[in-house]
This record gives sequence, structure tokens and C-alpha cells, in this order.
Amino acid sequence: MAYLASAARNRGGPLDGFTPEQRVLRRLGRRSGARTAARRSSALQAQTNPHSPGRYRVNGVVSNMPEFQKAFSCKADAPMVRANACRVW
Repeated sequence: MAYLASAARNRGGPLDGFTPEQRVLRRLGRRSGARTAARRSSALQAQTNPHSPGRYRVNGVVSNMPEFQKAFSCKADAPMVRANACRVW
């Protein structure tokens, strides 16, 4: 939210072809990326780590976000848009 407010004040336009909203959402996905060695041991991770793999933590969250749908102009039937999105607040 702070980054988007700053970008709005500074009239932040597209950078590298991405809007400020898209950059925030892309960064969220990058932070959850696992290293190759960690991906290879996914079976062990599934048995020993109480957290879900990063791609599910990110994709599960953003597929419920109307902000994601708006930022990337996703159509209602797009794979990253849930038909029955979870709305908590």
C-alpha cells in the first residue's frame, strides 16, 4: 500500500512494461520462489514442512484478489481468477 501511494504521488507510470500495481504483485510471487535443490526435494518438504509450497501460497492468494484481476486485466474465466473467490473482509 505504501509503495502504491508513493507511486501515485510521484506519478509512477509503467517501468519495464509493468504498472506499479503489477510490479507489487510480481514481487510477491518472486519472494516465494524456491531454489532448484529445494524443488527437487518437494516430497520431503511435503512430509516435513508444515507450510504449503510457495507457488500455492502465492497463487492461492492472488487468485482470490480482485486487485490482481484488475492489475493484469484478467477475464472472469482466466486460470488465475476463481469463480468462487474467498472474501474475508
